[in-house]
Amino acid sequence: MLVDCGMEQGPDLYVNQEIPVNAAVIDYVFVTHAHIDHSGLLPLLYSRGFRGQIFATKATCELCNIMLKDSAHIQMFEAEWKNRKARRSGNAEVTPLYDMDDAIGVLEHFIPCEYDTQIEVNEAVNVRFVDAGHLLGSSSVELWVTEEEQTKKLVFSGDIGTGHRPLIRNPKYIAQADYVIMESTYGNKLHAAPPDYAVTLAEVIKETFIRGGNVVIPAFSVGRTQELLFFMRRIKSQHLLPGFEDFEVYVDSPLSVEATNVFHKNNEVCFNEEAKELIAAGINPLRFEGLKTSVTSEESKAINFIHKPIVIISASGMCEAGRIRHHLKHNLWRKDSTVIFVGYQVPGTLGNMLLNGAKQVRLFGETVEVNAKILNLPGISGHADQNQLTHWAGAFAQSAPKFFIVHGEDTVTDAFAAHLQKTFGYDAQAPYSGDAYDLLTGIQIKQGQRQRTLKRAKSSKASTNVYARLLAAGERLMGLIQKLEGRPNKELAKLADQIHALCDKWSR
Repeated sequence: MLVDCGMEQGPDLYVNQEIPVNAAVIDYVFVTHAHIDHSGLLPLLYSRGFRGQIFATKATCELCNIMLKDSAHIQMFEAEWKNRKARRSGNAEVTPLYDMDDAIGVLEHFIPCEYDTQIEVNEAVNVRFVDAGHLLGSSSVELWVTEEEQTKKLVFSGDIGTGHRPLIRNPKYIAQADYVIMESTYGNKLHAAPPDYAVTLAEVIKETFIRGGNVVIPAFSVGRTQELLFFMRRIKSQHLLPGFEDFEVYVDSPLSVEATNVFHKNNEVCFNEEAKELIAAGINPLRFEGLKTSVTSEESKAINFIHKPIVIISASGMCEAGRIRHHLKHNLWRKDSTVIFVGYQVPGTLGNMLLNGAKQVRLFGETVEVNAKILNLPGISGHADQNQLTHWAGAFAQSAPKFFIVHGEDTVTDAFAAHLQKTFGYDAQAPYSGDAYDLLTGIQIKQGQRQRTLKRAKSSKASTNVYARLLAAGERLMGLIQKLEGRPNKELAKLADQIHALCDKWSR
């Protein structure tokens, strides 16, 4: 079993360990939510032979349907871009991490689940998803696992929300577990008291428009973009921008457009009461006069030739990929424009560099001067802060489970584990990649990798995924063979003959 399979964002501090089993022998994956750092490597898992079942909430399944395809498109597009350069320079070509076939293939293995319903996965495993309040469809996962007539309950927090967010519900609390695997993104920080975001955004937009510039907002396509649309609708409906009431907002991200449609489809199950009241009154909380969407590349390029101040919302939220990089190229050098960050920026990303005062950045092979005003909108985070995380962990006080603290920066995981020990007396640890524990006894049975990553010189040998796919195919075959024990001898002999024939063919 596997819980989440995501792409890491930002630089590695430690050498990551591979999943310690053959992908082909993994029977079940449980996905807490659709963000790429929790789901983005599922197509790679499929390419390596996984053919099991993937359980997630209905909204998460629908969001993964668009996000994993989008991720595959990005992988293929970037590989093709690198290969055009390689062909011109005579270097070897590369292959994408995974392709669209892998994304479409793994999506066929998703099983949509309802919130708060215990599901029997098999005779030894039961699962339940409860709302984590982080993203549409996000969940904490409760797993009951029975082995040797003993049942242990594991809770995976997923990413925990702050509560009182636009559109989505507050996180639910869980009271009982034997083990809790808990995130710690903001385990050492406290969010500032949240301002009225619509009012704050209106003030920034007004100041920028008076200067004649654009407001550029890098935003995650799923979650943050929809919250921004909610605030923009308020600015319009409450007339918070006098003198510019007909301003236009451009959402430049095909993924954002598709994700917003998923939000609309899941409003009954996932929206909070305020959003439901607006819908009941005939008000769409995510639409307003002046909202424009761009899907094609031609529509996206045309935005940068509009000769009036506008608001541009585009992905990706950390400026590492996507159309936002084009808009930054066209606006960072302008003293009259403003770039507003509305989410966490992982160290090492372009967004983090801009927030920390970079004077120049490289975009599409060019050096771009940073003259635009760079702002961070405080408090508009989908991640709980230290107090909110502590409150969530405190719900387990009666059962006093063992805590494994994960999903945070290196020093933060250690500090938050120590904080839980001091506050509640919990047995809390921050494991390294590759650490292994026997959950019947609670004893650590293997120590993972403590080796820090080193900056490697660029290799003249092209990185390729083709040979890795061949190895994965071999591992899948071994996984299949292990599962066939006990099948009729006639079938086993037939497969053995086929394998020998294949080996003979390629050995010549």
